[in-house]
Amino acid sequence: MAPATPELISPRSARVSAARRLAKRNFRGKERLFLAEGPQAVREAAAHRVDGVSTLVELFATVEAAERYADIVGEARGAGARVHLASEEVVADISTTVTPQGLVGVCRFLDTPFEDILAARPKLVAVLANVRDPGNAGTVLRCADAAGADAVVLTDASVDLYNPKAVRASVGSHFHLPVAVGVPVDRAVEGLKAAGVRILAADGCGTDDLDDELDKGTMGGPTAWVFGNEAWGLPEETRALTDAVVRVPIHGRAESLNLATAAAVCLYASARAQRASGGCRSVTKS
Repeated sequence: MAPATPELISPRSARVSAARRLAKRNFRGKERLFLAEGPQAVREAAAHRVDGVSTLVELFATVEAAERYADIVGEARGAGARVHLASEEVVADISTTVTPQGLVGVCRFLDTPFEDILAARPKLVAVLANVRDPGNAGTVLRCADAAGADAVVLTDASVDLYNPKAVRASVGSHFHLPVAVGVPVDRAVEGLKAAGVRILAADGCGTDDLDDELDKGTMGGPTAWVFGNEAWGLPEETRALTDAVVRVPIHGRAESLNLATAAAVCLYASARAQRASGGCRSVTKS
């Protein structure tokens, strides 16, 4: 059998140009499409469905990657995505990474209306308020997914959910749990409170200690954690909206924790409390 040859070899082709433009936010918003790079993200995109329709629309793969990840390419075709064998130059032109892995998918937007998240009666939610770094946003999304959270909410002042760096940092978690975007922080808090969710602000200067909250047994109910900006945290007006402002205790000599680490600690603390006897549910799989 003759070796496969790429069908797309020119970065200037219309198909390639359309995909490359999705690296820019205004084009993503106009087309409601985004890029997912690498085997893990593409596999998750191919498996993800909304109303029976696959999230993966198109896949660009080098010949080498198509051979190495033949199962993923097969899943993409099975999902109805258009699969293009492309030269390494073309894939590198579409990719936003320094060392592309040979697979770049074009995916449909998959954010969830905030009202749908509330209607599902969530038990654990991460709210990102004024989070500007896409790597942090994607990592918090990954942490929320790992902790078994029901949803993530990005406020209107936060980074774009579909920024390529955010998508890479989530390592496929974009496709695992509902995410609402563009929600004003006051609306997010008010809506979650009305749904019976306790709102906790994560802040290094908080008056309440996370260890104390766990010892008091107050963490077992439905909870939303609000995480603020990487540099200045949460403004006073946002903290005032919440039920408590909680700090992660620093037992050693570190000055502070970064956003993603603090989010992981807080979300896992809630997940553990909710699993415990008397908690509202289990977040583990049997």
